[in-house]
Amino acid sequence: MAPSDVGKLHVEVEVKSPADKFWVSIRDSTEVFPKAFPHDYKSIDVLEGDGKAVGSVRLITYSEGIYACVGSPIVKVSKETIDMVDETNKAVAYQVIDGDLLKYYKSFKCILTVIPKGAEGEGSLVKWSCEYEKAHEQVPEPSIIKDFAVKNFKELDDYVLAH
Repeated sequence: MAPSDVGKLHVEVEVKSPADKFWVSIRDSTEVFPKAFPHDYKSIDVLEGDGKAVGSVRLITYSEGIYACVGSPIVKVSKETIDMVDETNKAVAYQVIDGDLLKYYKSFKCILTVIPKGAEGEGSLVKWSCEYEKAHEQVPEPSIIKDFAVKNFKELDDYVLAH
């Protein structure tokens, strides 16, 4: 494995939603995302576990599909497992274990953390980072997935504030 085949993505998005409310929506994403973002998520089905606990497996079906990277075919399904949950620190780790994305990346592991800013209710900082290994050297960086994550966090913030 060449070092250039392994990479990391990292984003930080400031949101107006209180950390507790934003975290609950992230934890309830199986229900929330398809309702709040039908343009992105057709369904999120729980295949094993409760969809929230470590070991849970979820199958995500994207409405129109998303691009894994520039020049790639559309990713329509992704199966992921939850590897770690820390309710106190509002953190969850998951990895893609099957689906279209693994045609381009041998591994794709992510951690998402929601951090309160200032006094409760003054907004939050959402940190999302991923480590990935490319399936082959011609696969570009997954910057489109990073952009999709940022868009989702901003749209989820609007959703949380409205509900």
